[in-house]
Order: sequence, then C-alpha cells, then structure tokens
Amino acid sequence: MDEIKLNRREFLRYTTGCTVALGSFSVHRALSSNRNLIPVRAITRGPKFHWFSYYDKLQFDPTCRYVLGMEVGFEHRGPGPDDVISIGMVDLKNRNHWIELGKSSAWCWQQGCMLQWRPGSKNEIIWNDRQSGRFVCHIFNVKTGKKRTLQHPFYTVSPDGHTAVAPDFRRIQDMRPGYGYIGLPDPYKDESAPKDSGIFHLDLDTGRHKLIISIADVAKIPNPHSDLTSAKHYFNHLLFNTDGSRFIFLHRWRIKGKGGFGTRMLTARPDGTNIRVVDDYGRTSHFIWRDTRHILAWTWHPSHGNAFYLYEDGTHKVEVVGKGVMTKNGHCSYLPANKWILNDTYPDKERKQHVYLYNVETRTKVQLGSFHLPPQYKGEWRCDTHPRFSPDGRSVVIDSPHGGTGRQIHLIDISSIVA
Repeated sequence: MDEIKLNRREFLRYTTGCTVALGSFSVHRALSSNRNLIPVRAITRGPKFHWFSYYDKLQFDPTCRYVLGMEVGFEHRGPGPDDVISIGMVDLKNRNHWIELGKSSAWCWQQGCMLQWRPGSKNEIIWNDRQSGRFVCHIFNVKTGKKRTLQHPFYTVSPDGHTAVAPDFRRIQDMRPGYGYIGLPDPYKDESAPKDSGIFHLDLDTGRHKLIISIADVAKIPNPHSDLTSAKHYFNHLLFNTDGSRFIFLHRWRIKGKGGFGTRMLTARPDGTNIRVVDDYGRTSHFIWRDTRHILAWTWHPSHGNAFYLYEDGTHKVEVVGKGVMTKNGHCSYLPANKWILNDTYPDKERKQHVYLYNVETRTKVQLGSFHLPPQYKGEWRCDTHPRFSPDGRSVVIDSPHGGTGRQIHLIDISSIVA
C-alpha cells in the first residue's frame, strides 16, 4: 500500500474533529499510525447544512464527478409541513461547487427524500416530493433541466432504472416518525393491517402504479416466533437485488402496551409474487444484497446471537460474517467485486462513530475514521454517517457534523487501501 504522508497543517485540514489513524493491516505491511493517514475532507460547507442520508442509494454519478446532496437551514428538530429542502450536487472537479437542482417537501432526517441517480442513466436523478395533496417523485435531467413528475413516490429502484417499489410513507410516519413523510395523514391509522395499504409497484417510464403486496396479506403469514394477534403492522426498508429479479422488504409491527417493534425480512418478485420469509426471528436491522441470492444482514440468530449473517434467499442456509471483528450493528454495503464490506457504527461511549472497511478474504478491518457526534444530534434528527461508495470503489462519502459547522458531507479517499 502506498504511504500517505501529511504534515501537521494537512492533517488538521483533513481531520478536524475526527480520528483517522490507519492501523496495521495483514495484507499490507504495518504502517505507523502517526505518519499514514486516510484523507478526509468536507465537500460541503455552511452556513446551511448538507447531507445525503441512506447508505443504499446511488449518490455519485457514473463518472464519479458529481455527488448528490440535500440542503436545509435548520437542525435539531423534526421537519414541519412547510419545511422545504434544496436538492443539489457537488462538482468535485470544480472546487466542490454546489449546483442547486430542485426542491422537496417530502423528506425526513434519516432517509431524506430518497434522492439518488437513476440507475443506468448518466444524467437523470430521482427524488420524492409532495404536491397537490399527494406524494410524488420527480425524474430530472441535470444536463438538460427537463423534469418529469410521476404521481407516486418511490423507495428503491431496479438496477435497470425502469422499475421502482415503495411502501406507504403515510403509514411509516404514523408508525415510526422520522422515516416517513409529514404532511399527509395515514387514512388507515385505525386499522391494524389494512388491505389497501402496503407495497406499490411504479413504472418509471409510464408512471403507472399499483398495489402489489398488502399489509393485510403479509400479516396473515404465520410467524412461529411471535404472537401478532394484537399487533399493528407496516412495511419499511425495501431494496432490489443486483439484477432486479427480487426485492427485500421488512415487515414490522408494534404491539400495544409494549415498547419497540418486531421485524421479519421477506423477499418478493417485482410484481409482488413468490413472497419468501428470510429471517423471522424478529430483529432484522440493516442489510444489503451481496449478489442476486445472498443477503448480508445484522440480526439475531440462534447460532451466534447478534451478528452479521449472510442469508441465501430461498433456502435455509445462513452463516455468520465478520465474527469477532464486525461486532456492532451498522450500515453495511459491498464495494464493487464484493472483496470489501463498508460499514459504520452508532456512537460509542465517547460519542464517536466509527467508519471502516472489512476485508472478506482476510477477515480483517481497516479503520477509516472515528467521527464525533455532538449530543444534540439524537433521536429522529441524529446524524448517522451512512457511508456510501463511489462507482469506482475508490471513495467513500459520509454525513457528519464533526467539523463544527453542523451536518456536512465528507469524502474519504480509500484508493490506497483497495488498490
């Protein structure tokens, strides 16, 4: 691995508010942590605040030049119906110039407005909004300025960019504020498992949409580990696999009088058929598809307790991943070629969020940074790092307020590690 030598001034410029020492790594020679630092730099700046949110979206354009983000003028409270955010992108080849592209009135702190590049497109981006008493999505060409508005929101987009699926964001906001959108009440709020709410299929070319999986139908699927008789149900966290042949969704529920929620992970075809239960032990958290059949997820399993596991969709095969190394829940994803897992942690006792790479072959970890999260970032408006990677796998981008100017977007150069 090439050494990264920074003087004191460069060190402070790259790492204000964070710790980014690179420890020894078995596939390379051991390096001195005070001489070899992983470059981290802010690519947005105040006085306004910038972030991207979730870890499973395409933040970079295919050329790795433009980085999408959202901009807002306040922090430390939930959004109100009249709070509008700006949509923009950072030009990495033009002094991190911020280019404003649009607006949104349908957003939350944890997942934004689902902003992302449209898969398979060099110039189109997509995001959710609220217009004329309904949630919609916009498809916008950043080169021509042409915008199409579809009369339904989306959550996850297929790899070919033609299909999307979405839960009912009104239902999510009622069940777990901070992950849905404000401004429209859930019309089925008093129903535990409505038949007219659930997962919707959206054709991104025609705008046609329809309900494909109802909450009522999934609530009827037997669960050997939980009595759901008195539960109220909803769906969240959808994600297509790598060829678009199936998608994950989490079935979640709350039981009156009990805190927290239960979860099971399921998959289905894009038309909502062939539903499979992958994990029904009740604790599925963050996940990512490794390929068309395998799912990495933080959950509880009787074999090793709380851990990351690799599930094979459609079978009962499951194996622990990162045993003794990836020991904390985090927002996980595979870098291109699946040789590395990118992950983070929630704040530790010192309120540091750790971002790292895990080498699948050597089963070792490379620390990318430890970023301080001030105590006012909590609950619905906390700022998870949600690490995302560039298409070439040479850069990582995170959201963090560690630099002292509120939440901003930061870029980490990992090229010397993955080379």
